[in-house]
Amino acid sequence: MDRGINEAIVLAGGLGTRLRSTIGEIPKPLAPVNDHPFLHYLFEYLKKNQINVAILSVGYKWEMIHEIFGDNYLGIEIKYAVEEEPLGTGGGIKLALEMVDGAQCYVLNGDTYFDIQLAILGDFHNSKKSEFTLAGKSMTHFDRYGTIDIDQDGTILAFNEKMPKKEGVINGGIYCVNKDILENFQKVRFSIETDYLEPNAGNGKLKAMVFHDYFKDIGTPEDYRQFELDHK
Repeated sequence: MDRGINEAIVLAGGLGTRLRSTIGEIPKPLAPVNDHPFLHYLFEYLKKNQINVAILSVGYKWEMIHEIFGDNYLGIEIKYAVEEEPLGTGGGIKLALEMVDGAQCYVLNGDTYFDIQLAILGDFHNSKKSEFTLAGKSMTHFDRYGTIDIDQDGTILAFNEKMPKKEGVINGGIYCVNKDILENFQKVRFSIETDYLEPNAGNGKLKAMVFHDYFKDIGTPEDYRQFELDHK
């Protein structure tokens, strides 16, 4: 497997609005889970996947994150791409990509734990000569997420609205991307989902690989508590 991609962007600028009643006025990645901030578990995951450099895309109260994690955590070098104003997921990725040294990197949501092997996603990305590859999560009986239509080659054909589904593939919140993917994108503040991914579905540029590994999005109090129970 390709070990060449050793940098990861973590979107850690979330306000945690839905979790406010549970965690208070702290950045969502710092939500406490069994005496550790949630971000600690993401760093453990990155270390397990041989990531050497993490670029944290931060904004809201980012100094609190820096105070805990500093410039090196678990042997991983940390860089901070600081948003002076909220830029959205797309703007946050675009800003952080300027700090990436290699030709490609991984991107992770700072409020989601998806236990895939990153190198497998990277191998797939390169084998398909993709520009932007998404890790899809196969799910059953859900209504909280929109779904993705994918052809046999892994090309993303469409993104569908949230609705009750017996089964489907959702966006798992982990990407493998080329460094220059957003270089010519004119917007500064934008959503990677609605402003980039959805308009490019069906044009052959976007790929997806489906995984069945453990997945938990701590965006709601229920899933946050479940993640805590899963990591006792």
